[in-house]
Amino acid sequence: MTDRADIAARLAKLETLFARGATEGERAAAGAAIERLRARLAEEAKAAREPEIEVQYSLPDVWSLKLFIALCRKAGVRPYRYPRQRRTTVVVHVQRSVFERTVMAEFDALHAELTATFSEVVDHLIADVMHGDADEAGLDQPRLGEAR
Repeated sequence: MTDRADIAARLAKLETLFARGATEGERAAAGAAIERLRARLAEEAKAAREPEIEVQYSLPDVWSLKLFIALCRKAGVRPYRYPRQRRTTVVVHVQRSVFERTVMAEFDALHAELTATFSEVVDHLIADVMHGDADEAGLDQPRLGEAR
């Protein structure tokens, strides 16, 4: 069943519940749910009119690239790259607002987790394994006349 058909079916059920609601609370809850579904249907109708465009993303590292490509493929979007583009550049042909709201929102959340995890691992390696301090504040300043 398509997403639009699923929303329409749920909307019909909620309207029935609203009409037969025994208490004021049930009717209020059903009414709020109906409004949310109507807003979602209107948003999908607007998105259906939006043309697909080619969007280019430049990612900061290989790990981000792998995550982005996996999320694109999971969403049914085919990522590609033109000849001579950088390895961390990816192009997709999508409806931009839908893509930003779904794939990029998930990417942003997972990328933040990935970055935090890598930071913890690197800090652990430097502190425990190398017995060092990774604090950037303690960097030495070059002396006058020294080569950088």
